[in-house]
Amino acid sequence: MASEPYKLHLIVIPFMAPGHFIPMADMARKLAEHGAMITLITLPVIAARIRPIIEQATENSNLKIQLVQVSLPLHEFGLPEGCDTVDLVPSRNLLLSFFIALDELQQPIEQVVSELKPRPSCIIADKHLPWTAEIATKFGIPRVLFDGMSCFSLLCNHMIRKSQVHLSVPMSVPFVVPGMPDHLEFTRNQLAADLYPNLEFGQKFHDRIRESEEGADGFLVNSFEELEWKYVEGYRKEKVGKAWCIGPVSLFNKTKLEVAQRGNNPAGAVDEKQCTEWLDSWPKSCVVYACLGSVSRLLIPQMIELGVALEASNKPFIWVIRGYDQEEEIEKWISESGFKERTKSRALLIFGWAPQVLILSHSSVGGFLTHCGWNSTLEGITYGKPMITWPMFAEQFYNQKLIVQVLKVGESVGPKFVVPYGREEEFGVFVLSKDILEAIEKVMAQDKEGEERRERVKRLSDMAQKAIEEGGSSYLDMKLFIEDIRNLHIS
Repeated sequence: MASEPYKLHLIVIPFMAPGHFIPMADMARKLAEHGAMITLITLPVIAARIRPIIEQATENSNLKIQLVQVSLPLHEFGLPEGCDTVDLVPSRNLLLSFFIALDELQQPIEQVVSELKPRPSCIIADKHLPWTAEIATKFGIPRVLFDGMSCFSLLCNHMIRKSQVHLSVPMSVPFVVPGMPDHLEFTRNQLAADLYPNLEFGQKFHDRIRESEEGADGFLVNSFEELEWKYVEGYRKEKVGKAWCIGPVSLFNKTKLEVAQRGNNPAGAVDEKQCTEWLDSWPKSCVVYACLGSVSRLLIPQMIELGVALEASNKPFIWVIRGYDQEEEIEKWISESGFKERTKSRALLIFGWAPQVLILSHSSVGGFLTHCGWNSTLEGITYGKPMITWPMFAEQFYNQKLIVQVLKVGESVGPKFVVPYGREEEFGVFVLSKDILEAIEKVMAQDKEGEERRERVKRLSDMAQKAIEEGGSSYLDMKLFIEDIRNLHIS
């Protein structure tokens, strides 16, 4: 790259949620390693969380990455200062205000873009910020979207929307997704948010996203071709455009420090040393790691069902608990019910943020109870962990189908429908402790089925490692992306 007459200058604009800005920060660093100059534009709280990794990269490797902060007038929308990400919004009742507020970022980010030198070559924007299309058009800059979903989920959603097959069946009656490489069945109430809107602004918001996708110059996907090659091919064919698979981006973190600091929240309840020492105290593949994502929210009775199952499993476990406004209540149950005392010899309870990659990459972890968000799904596969699946909303039922049916590396706890984001109170307890326990026991079993499942996920893990190495599929797609953008920039 050094012999070339100029470097590409790429602007990276992540969405304000951990599952989006963490992988986009990883991606930005890798693009810089391939010779691009990066300007990452975000809010102050997010900048503080990703700055350690960015600074380490720029200091140790002399990479050209700059963090630019813009401010959001949160108080004008009834939001407290400092809730710069979805997971920090203190009440579900304020989510609508938060999403409306994000539109106010267009003008300050537009101002930043107008002043950048050298002139930007491309905007890489999260697809959930549709107004970035207007910025790209105004300055005549190519725009590539980052999508936090797999090609499997993207193709599922596209084929359902294209065929409209879901509109001809009742809500809970299964239908077959047409045009897919495998036989896949869903019900309407298991579909992704744009096909099953669950917030009062849902349909309008998703319509804006789809409109902004039309003019994009391609998609960057956090996946690798060997994992879902039939679906990568299908998505590229259907979209008639570029889709570069450049992941798993979590593997761009090589050192123990990078792994521990990835997305680190200073307010986290556990540090690297405490977590590592606890994991080191257990034999290989015996620990269950239960984490249902950064924004999922279970009601107290549903949390209790999960706690009862973890205790009944008789396995050592890490339970990441995010109670939002219910945190005091769940802590009270943990203490007063005797759960804490009964499990203290084999449980690590983490309230808030947890160093997930550090945990999943440890040899003592043998099973991952996950909400099936794509980052978590891919990280489970990347580090060779069989999964216990508990999808809740967004495209998580698609990811469960990939894990359980297509890849055969997990077992479901049995949820039947999406629990609409922000409407959990309407559904109460929808997964029972006995079903959670049954799935845990299957995944952790040392029988033939369990061994075959572990062997399958281990093979996928090896493929993931090779994909990002020099000459691997994701490495080559990253180089192809840079060359494609260079050609767009020149033209």
